Amino acid sequence: MKICFVTHKVKKGDGQGRVNYEVIVKAITEGHEVSIICSELAEELQGHPQVTWLKRGTRRIPTLLLQYQWFALISAIWIWMNRSKIDLVVVNGFITYARSDINCIHFVHSAWIKSWYHPFREHKNARSFYQLIYNGLNAFLERYALRRTRQIIAVSQQVKQELVQDARVEAQRIAVIPNGVDLNEFYPRTVNRADYYLADDRTYALFAGDLRSRRKNLDTVLAALAEVKDIELIVLGYTERSPYPQLAEQLGISDRVHFLGYRRDIADMMSLADLFIFPSRYEPFSLVILEAMASGLPVITSNRCGVVELLSDQSAVVIEDPDDTSALVRALRELSSNKERLEMMAVKAREDAESHSWEHMSGKYLRLFHYAMHPKFETVNQA
Repeated sequence: MKICFVTHKVKKGDGQGRVNYEVIVKAITEGHEVSIICSELAEELQGHPQVTWLKRGTRRIPTLLLQYQWFALISAIWIWMNRSKIDLVVVNGFITYARSDINCIHFVHSAWIKSWYHPFREHKNARSFYQLIYNGLNAFLERYALRRTRQIIAVSQQVKQELVQDARVEAQRIAVIPNGVDLNEFYPRTVNRADYYLADDRTYALFAGDLRSRRKNLDTVLAALAEVKDIELIVLGYTERSPYPQLAEQLGISDRVHFLGYRRDIADMMSLADLFIFPSRYEPFSLVILEAMASGLPVITSNRCGVVELLSDQSAVVIEDPDDTSALVRALRELSSNKERLEMMAVKAREDAESHSWEHMSGKYLRLFHYAMHPKFETVNQA
């Protein structure tokens, strides 16, 4: 089978890029030939005998909006010229003007632009207005691309619902394949807390995400922490232009909140904590929650995260309203005061994650690809 992937990134360390990477590695392992139209490709795939990399750089183009339009055009031209040599065209959302066979959706612009947490609804300024225009155009082009594909893959039931409700896609055209996790990179391990100036006899929660966005909901986490005195918080992410270090000071909890900045060794950082807290206000999937589970961390999250469909009440506490500080306080108090339950949830979290390896996920993708090659192919809504 000759497969053409059209995406911006194929590499580890990037959510969508990692999914692309794992699916392509699986395709190569099964003996398929792969053409990749992208800007960034993992080094180990460059020069592989079964891989043709069609690098399409856009760095000289001034804005992301124009960069993506240029990429969509030049990728389409290549596909139009070579379509007779390709068995399947696999894309991510609107990324090319060419028709696709399979479109893998990680984020629904048609839903995000309606969200109460879109930047334009929070701050009316030039930057947020540009984001509104950018997301609005992407929402329009997203619907255009989805009409011109045979099969759609959503990374969660939440994304599937958004595709149906906001992008006006027929449900029967959508299969759901959740993202995976690297079980060899993320696993329970022992890390010396003293190396990070942390105490062995304290309970630590971990938060990781964009510290400039209200969408990730660190403000509610800090407000809850102010009422739960026996927990400390480790925060990972860039603090530049972030309001949260100052908010921690205003709440009088800066001595219990440890901003460790952006870290590449996030697998080690996971093992510093006793639980993971991520009550995001809007999250189509949230790979970091699955990584925390694989690391053996009980999870506190919100029902606005697509990954909750993979969680069980033995490994996670799911809050209905991410802005409900009282519910978050109750969850933190209950877990911090019950070490036995915390330990049992940690074991269960790892068990839950083990059924969602990258190998398991990429196998589902390839089975659907094979199915799509059948001459009597019909779209499927389960995978």
